[in-house]
Amino acid sequence: MVLHFLVQGRVQGVGFRWFVHREASELELRGWVRNTEDGDVEVVASGEIEDLADFRESLRRGPRGSRVDRIIEHYLDESEARHLSSFRIDGAW
Repeated sequence: MVLHFLVQGRVQGVGFRWFVHREASELELRGWVRNTEDGDVEVVASGEIEDLADFRESLRRGPRGSRVDRIIEHYLDESEARHLSSFRIDGAW
């Protein structure tokens, strides 16, 4: 299963991408996370249904110092997973 999340709230400048990377890696998900120009965090994750449910709960919780106001979630076509590798942070240096 492949999901796209848009996480809104205080999610930039609080280590949110690093938190997402750690949580996704522990669940052995594939995909990526990145900041958007609008101040949100965008995530694409692929994995087992149960793991994605756990991941969704982690996104709702966020790291210390963050505040998640809203998560917009969409299912993506399974073909999207073909291009995903181990979970990575896009735009991090």
